[in-house]
Amino acid sequence: MKQPLIIDAHSHLWLHQDTTWNGQAIRSKRNGRADFLGEEVQMIPPFLVDGRNTAEAFLSNMDYAQVSAAIVVQELIDGCQNDYLEEVHRRYPERFIICGLCDYLSEDNDPQRLANEAAELSRRGFQGIAIPGHRLLLDNRRIRLNSPQMMQLFHTLEERDLFLSITLADGDTQVAEMEEVIAECPRMRIAVGHFGMPTRQGWLEQIRLARHQQVFVEAGGITWLYHREFYPYPSAVRAILEAADQVGMDKLMWGSDYPRTITAITYRMSYDFILKSDAMTEAEKALFLGENARRFYRLNNVIELPYIKNMSE
Repeated sequence: MKQPLIIDAHSHLWLHQDTTWNGQAIRSKRNGRADFLGEEVQMIPPFLVDGRNTAEAFLSNMDYAQVSAAIVVQELIDGCQNDYLEEVHRRYPERFIICGLCDYLSEDNDPQRLANEAAELSRRGFQGIAIPGHRLLLDNRRIRLNSPQMMQLFHTLEERDLFLSITLADGDTQVAEMEEVIAECPRMRIAVGHFGMPTRQGWLEQIRLARHQQVFVEAGGITWLYHREFYPYPSAVRAILEAADQVGMDKLMWGSDYPRTITAITYRMSYDFILKSDAMTEAEKALFLGENARRFYRLNNVIELPYIKNMSE
């Protein structure tokens, strides 16, 4: 049987990590390691020896795994990668949809500042804006999604037809704020990330946001959340089906959270467990793995990639 269209709705790229969050440093090291919030971790696969998580390395993985396109979001822990992602989109426009990152942690409270940043990112070719909402709950302050400054940002996204890619704090911590945002900007497309964190209490509150017409949910990092169970992640499949019971399979999208998730598994394994599951129909798999993302991100000319046989087969 022909493999369905595969689109990755949640991935990351960077040249180097060199930033701070909540007063602690994140720095790239050799062999895929990083100093991360006070400890050394294996941030990316060890064969990325120089710490560079480049588009070319990702494309090699995408081609091998037959992933036609990927949405590149951003995280505050990786540092702002706007300049690099602008270059990536210019070089590979048919393969990558890029999200810009605004300076959410600045203490400049000009109500138009974030809106102006988003407008400039739109002019530079960014199709969406990423908000790592769970990083906005700092030890010394909380940046609310329904603040005047953020609301002006969301109105700009709606006016310019940019989508919002957002990850939320665990459970329903920020759900009420998001409901207010959705009501204020009913035409803004929203992709809620990390599948609502299904290993945490109250995750379905985030999933239910997709009952709104313009809201979808993507599963970036779901293999990481069920890492202790490991491949083929039966509990992750059950979570996908439980979410579908709430909002419909046509509102859910696969995402890998590349490259952090492939320190333990291959890129193909991050979706292969769906293809091999007996719990989902072929139609459900096609929607989840690519067709919903094609519709949400308006991907009209995705490429088809051939299967390349392993020499060990």
